[in-house]
Amino acid sequence: MESWQAVLLGLIEGLTEYLPVSSTAHLLLTERLLGVTSSGRTFEVLIQLGAILALLTVYAAKLWKLALDFPSDPRTRRFVFAILLAFLPAVFIGVAAHKFIKEFLFESPLIICISLVIGGIILLFVDRMKYQPQYVDVMDIPPLKAVIIGFVQCLAMIPGVSRSGSTIVGGMLLGADKRTAAEFSFFLAMPTMTGAFAYDLYKNWSILTPGDVSHIVLGFIAAFVTGVIVVRYMLDFISKRGLSFFGWWRILVGGIGLGALAVLH
Repeated sequence: MESWQAVLLGLIEGLTEYLPVSSTAHLLLTERLLGVTSSGRTFEVLIQLGAILALLTVYAAKLWKLALDFPSDPRTRRFVFAILLAFLPAVFIGVAAHKFIKEFLFESPLIICISLVIGGIILLFVDRMKYQPQYVDVMDIPPLKAVIIGFVQCLAMIPGVSRSGSTIVGGMLLGADKRTAAEFSFFLAMPTMTGAFAYDLYKNWSILTPGDVSHIVLGFIAAFVTGVIVVRYMLDFISKRGLSFFGWWRILVGGIGLGALAVLH
């Protein structure tokens, strides 16, 4: 992998991580297009640290307020508890399926492209769905429904499904409006992505070379910069324009991928 390729992949990670389009799918397909790969497929996971820090930077004030209110405010404690509960399914399923995901799903462009197309169709359907939201504040989502969203998030372990897409759709189907579902996805991303980063680093640190580390650093910086931009403007975009753009984008990318597979085998 060249340095410019690491930067390009980092930019793609930051741009797509919090959009319902599957950052993993975009990274893996771009790597195949460029003809590059990483040791143990660690680059794709570890550069997520840049996107994580971008989210923490933008949400620093909100996180600080949660920390201050936690000892005295039952509503804040319930919300933090709900996020932690929603995170647990990813812990158990992610650890159990880690090897299968990295060695099989990450290496199947057919599964990735099909998942992109199916996910795009689902986004178009949900975006046009008529419903009366029950929750318009992210802190009002009850713990039981948070757990269900957490299980739905685990579908994103299939590359092409999208972590943010699955949690947003799950939140909307459980009564949250689009903005609230997207913001819940942000909060749930913090422990989920941090856990994935830490576990993958623990499993693969011994196979990393100095070249891998330098590429990860470059990808991290690029992901942080673009991640900050996306996090700042995504909620307003989804509130005003919905999910259709992302649905059509997924279908386009997945369709092009399927066409390329059919022609190039």
